Amino acid sequence: MVEAYNFLASWQLFPEKGTYEFGNRPKSGFYKIELGDNPNQLYISMSWVSIEDHGFSSSYQVFPNGELQAFDTPEVADAIRCFFVDSANFETHFYKDEVEILVVKHDITPKGYLRIIQERKQPDGQLLTNTEIYHKQMSVLPYSASVSGAVIKPNEAGVIRHQALSAMEEQTNMQLVQIRQQIELLAIQAKEIQQRKELSMLIYDAKLNFNPVINQVYYLYENSDGSHLLSMVGPKEWGKKLPFKSFVAAVKLLADHTWKEV
Repeated sequence: MVEAYNFLASWQLFPEKGTYEFGNRPKSGFYKIELGDNPNQLYISMSWVSIEDHGFSSSYQVFPNGELQAFDTPEVADAIRCFFVDSANFETHFYKDEVEILVVKHDITPKGYLRIIQERKQPDGQLLTNTEIYHKQMSVLPYSASVSGAVIKPNEAGVIRHQALSAMEEQTNMQLVQIRQQIELLAIQAKEIQQRKELSMLIYDAKLNFNPVINQVYYLYENSDGSHLLSMVGPKEWGKKLPFKSFVAAVKLLADHTWKEV
């Protein structure tokens, strides 16, 4: 497990540096490698948010001894094999019905980044590849974390410190992700309010011959001179020829007296 010490860390995704041929492209993500329940075991966990703001997470433990072992998520794979190529590379192979379906290669680059290459074989034999680049979030290791550094085996106090700091970092990272998602949601809401404001300014500047009712749908038209008119008559009710330059939108008056396109 000496080789594993170079990988034990929390890693944050560079989404713009990745290339993806299968699965959902992530907008953000975290990858964590730490010692498992057994000192000779690796615990690998990951979480990410897709472009569509859907959250995903996954985790598993593995003995990196090169031997085939049962995998505890049969819908993904029924067997797994993990081994270190050298101090800067290790691979995990996934099997289903004795057929290799996925290879995950972990590689520490000369700049200290973690590069993960996922190779998935399709039923027709086509090989699809995803490449992700991660940077280390925080150095919490009580031992050397560089490929060229001297390897120092951690003592019990160092391992306890590493596990405590890792737990703290995982919780703070989760909170930061939640805050970032809230900020993104607020940005979307602010954009929607701005769009309602602009539409409302257009409607209140339009010709209006009636008192609109909240939650009632009306129809906005543009005249040939560039002015606008709000009507209770929909575009299909005018017959074949529309008596305006164009139909703009169906709109509804909200309780705050802003207008929303429907």
